[in-house]
Amino acid sequence: MSSPASNAPAAVPRTGPAVVALGGGHGLAASLSALRRVTDRLTAVVTVADDGGSSGRLRRELGVLPPGDLRMALAALCGDDEWGRTWSDVVQHRFSGDGDLHGHSVGNLLIVALWDLLGDTVAALDLVGRLLRAHGRVLPMCSVPLDLQASVVGADPKRPGETTQVSGQVAIATTRGRVSGLRLVPDQPPACPEALTSVRYADWVVLGPGSWFTSVIPHLLVPDLAAALVETSARRAVVLNLVPQIGETAGFSPEQHLQVLAKHAPALRIDVVIADTGQARDAGSLGELAAALGAELLVREVARRDDATRHDPTRLAHAFAEAFAHPRPPGRI
Repeated sequence: MSSPASNAPAAVPRTGPAVVALGGGHGLAASLSALRRVTDRLTAVVTVADDGGSSGRLRRELGVLPPGDLRMALAALCGDDEWGRTWSDVVQHRFSGDGDLHGHSVGNLLIVALWDLLGDTVAALDLVGRLLRAHGRVLPMCSVPLDLQASVVGADPKRPGETTQVSGQVAIATTRGRVSGLRLVPDQPPACPEALTSVRYADWVVLGPGSWFTSVIPHLLVPDLAAALVETSARRAVVLNLVPQIGETAGFSPEQHLQVLAKHAPALRIDVVIADTGQARDAGSLGELAAALGAELLVREVARRDDATRHDPTRLAHAFAEAFAHPRPPGRI
């Protein structure tokens, strides 16, 4: 097979700040859909702990990274032209029926096939990105698949005060209890080198929105990646979820999301927290907590008009553009 670089298109000028967005699933896709409207210098760093559905099956059968969140990120970076819309639909297409392909998505199979052919995880994702004409790059958070283990209070309704260990991304995301802590298995996983480089040389790093414990927090538990996030000269933005997630963050306030972030990464300083107007009803309390993390609170309309549980790409893009345009405060490195 010829080298992916052999047919590379001519380089084009790139504009906008260098932005790295961290997360997974629908939350990261929402962030990327907005960010690609703001900058051409965009990298997604994606969690690799999914153990359900097509991703879980491929992971168990072939020993590969779960491809689903990587696929969703690539689809979110597709353009709004006919090519982009078509390929986004293709990679997201999921087979039905009763056979072995039932539940698998085309994009998952394509990514795993290229991993097998090239023997290089990052090169394969770059090649898929070129095929889709993606407006950015997609990288895995780690070089190996991860498992999540959470401490959950009240997972058993019959023992509401008891703390138990719940293992697996799907089990944690759907728990009936309250997640009080999270750890990775293995607990010292190797970070993707290209992801570390992207964070170190970024102008902005974006965390959230997304499943807080299973998509956002895991990035802060990879030692080398956590260190890069603290040490980078990039400014850092957090996008809060619009509503609590049934299961892992049921009943959470916006303030609790920030408290969980601070608990798992106490050395991490934040520059901007983006919240929706309908969500930040007590802007004073949320603003005080944001300030304690070093951040300015930016309250804007970022939800869709027809569905207040989902971010609107255009509105969120305007909020990002406003945040990125703010000068760095004096004394901040």
